[in-house]
Amino acid sequence: MPISRATVATGNGSRYLQQLCKHWSHRFEVDFDPQQGRIKFAEGEVIELTVQPDKLDIRIEADDAARLPELNKVVEAHIARFAFRETLEFNWS
Repeated sequence: MPISRATVATGNGSRYLQQLCKHWSHRFEVDFDPQQGRIKFAEGEVIELTVQPDKLDIRIEADDAARLPELNKVVEAHIARFAFRETLEFNWS
């Protein structure tokens, strides 16, 4: 299964993780706590978020590698909107 990863430097990773999970909980299967979250999209894609000291780790898994760039943008846009007070840098690999 193709995977995309990003590490985002921030001291607010737990806040952004929880906001993203709550935001999508009405549409998708979501499980989270302040340190880690898992969002399962209807199409089978999975987003995993993990808080580390001063960073947020993001892992996206999809059946189709062609979907990863779109999913990266969607996740990045949502987190950036929650983080309007700071500039975040997403380095996807």
